[in-house]
Amino acid sequence: MPAHEHESDTTTDPLAHERAHLAASRAALRAMREDAQALNIRDVTANWVNAAVLQAQITDRIKSLADLSHTPLFFGRLDYLHVVGAEKAEGAEGEQFYIGRRHVHDADGDPMVIDWRAPVSQPFYRASRNEPLDVGQRRRFGYTGGELTAYEDEHLTDPAETTQTSKLLQAEIERPRVGPMRDIVATIQPEQDEIVRSGLGGSVCVQGGPGTGKTAVGLHRVAYLLYAHRERLARTGTLVIGPNRSFLHYIEQVLPALGELEVKQATVDDLVTTHIEVRGTDEAPAAVVKGDARMAQVLRRAIRSHVTPPTEPVMVVRGSRRWRVPAYEIEEMVDELLARDMRYGAAHEALPQRIAHAVLVRMEEAGEAPDDRVQNAVARNPAVKAAVKAAWPSVEPAKLVLRLLSDPEFLAAQAEGLLTEDEQKTILWAKPARSVKSAKWSAADAVLIDEANDLVARTHSLGHVVIDEAQDLSPMQYRAVGRRCSTGSATVLGDLAQGTTPWSTQSWEQALHHLGKSDAVVEELTAGFRVPREVIAYASRLLPVISPGLAAVESVRESPGSLSVREVPGVGPLDAEAPDSGALDAAVVAACEESLKQEGSTGLIAADARIPALAAALAAAGHSHLSPGEETTAESRLTLVPASLAKGLEYDYVVLDEPAAVVDGEPDERTGLRRLYVALTRAVSGLIVVHATRLPDQLT
Repeated sequence: MPAHEHESDTTTDPLAHERAHLAASRAALRAMREDAQALNIRDVTANWVNAAVLQAQITDRIKSLADLSHTPLFFGRLDYLHVVGAEKAEGAEGEQFYIGRRHVHDADGDPMVIDWRAPVSQPFYRASRNEPLDVGQRRRFGYTGGELTAYEDEHLTDPAETTQTSKLLQAEIERPRVGPMRDIVATIQPEQDEIVRSGLGGSVCVQGGPGTGKTAVGLHRVAYLLYAHRERLARTGTLVIGPNRSFLHYIEQVLPALGELEVKQATVDDLVTTHIEVRGTDEAPAAVVKGDARMAQVLRRAIRSHVTPPTEPVMVVRGSRRWRVPAYEIEEMVDELLARDMRYGAAHEALPQRIAHAVLVRMEEAGEAPDDRVQNAVARNPAVKAAVKAAWPSVEPAKLVLRLLSDPEFLAAQAEGLLTEDEQKTILWAKPARSVKSAKWSAADAVLIDEANDLVARTHSLGHVVIDEAQDLSPMQYRAVGRRCSTGSATVLGDLAQGTTPWSTQSWEQALHHLGKSDAVVEELTAGFRVPREVIAYASRLLPVISPGLAAVESVRESPGSLSVREVPGVGPLDAEAPDSGALDAAVVAACEESLKQEGSTGLIAADARIPALAAALAAAGHSHLSPGEETTAESRLTLVPASLAKGLEYDYVVLDEPAAVVDGEPDERTGLRRLYVALTRAVSGLIVVHATRLPDQLT
């Protein structure tokens, strides 16, 4: 499978032919965009509302037709043996399709580039010698700065040709990373493609170690679902949930590069803090209890504790007549609403209508003929409203959580048999807040309020939600996400070995149960495409301790010399109070300078407490640096990364400062070793570990 790379202007040269097709395709895409820009909607809209909606759709269409100069318009070609979809007639000539990021057609409407998500494109990812799927030849293209410079052919039905690793595919995977995360549409592997193209109706959980492409698979799955079910998802909406803002900024260009502009992105905190401001933090033990699924039952009890069986009848006066509904009848209504397990707020709205209906029955028995207007008027009668307020009062979710965390007796009553006394003391505020506004709510408190909001009024459900780095969510956070896709589906992405919160997921079975998607299919990606074999093998020494039983990633990339572990002699353990880290800092800066001589990005990852000292050392050496999530450029390629923000990010070269400090920066050793595992697996091309303190035993 030779790669071809040469210059020629002759019409018989395949490379010249492919470049001509690229130029023609770009011209056709420009024409499609100009056609969209020239659309006149004045004569086809009935009013200004329709005009605004249509204009917004046209604007989005124009944006999606942008030709990104450094993004290849197509990356592959399929030569079918026969006409697609037709009977395989002997001697019939096959069809040829160029596979790219979006559909492009010529002036006659004939396709020049086929969207990678179309069914006819699927064999580009799935076809093999054992199962060629009617593909005679698969061609991959190589690009340099947006220019087509090489191609590589694979003859799937030629018995004389041996299977070889694609050099262009390998080069694309290893291409230096400068800028935000990019799509992997040209390099999707068969096992990844199966997940990407799985149906909208079912939820999928992807367990994937470092470098297996799980994040990219999740994002491409969203793009595929929007292609296959656009009308439905346009109505119901899609959402990508990431662990923090830095991560979301890093991935935000992937979907637009695939022509998808409408997918919203958020963190779990973004979802649950629409009603309150988070200004406080919890100690780990309190956060663990607040994040436990038992809190959902505590909140449910707390809300229902407001329901009081009525003891007085309701007397409704209308004109000269008085209508009486006895207390036992209203109690039956209350019991029936409780048994139906309705949302608390919906039942609060239903009770006055039930009482009013009972009054209307009495009116009809007396010979009157009341209608719906009369029933609504009775439901608003002061006596009925007073009865409802006494039996089923309205509840404000934030006030309810405030009372639970402030009132020991109220919490004890609602948590009896669910939380131990010690657990109750753990989550009670030492100094109760006076009001919802003055309370210093924590992120875990916001999730409790979100749960209470859902118990009062149903949370709006989207069509599809992607959750990345899901292993770090608490059960209550899973419930918060699950509410956002209760009538839709989910793609759950994560790695149990990278769980670095005290409440991190122990098993995907538990996580999917809390999410409300117990029937989700769990897929495991074990082939690594990003992290070099030496680096992942070194990091995998930690797996028996941090996640026993989890399969290590098998990297397909051999990169001799990609790992370097360097000890700085004569420094000894760093004193946290007065660190004398000059020699270590100098060694780290030197390692960064060495990495920056290579092409691509460099990430300096260190324990959070070490960041100020390293920032000062870099500045003293004349090196500026970026913060996590900031876009690297050709001029600015060094990012200083606190270990707590490294998850999900990747750099061509990583310098890891003082592994022992990364471990010590966490509440317990297991969490610290998991944080270290994350930091060790961020490198695409090379990793330099610099340490003065003894390395953790698990690494040596």
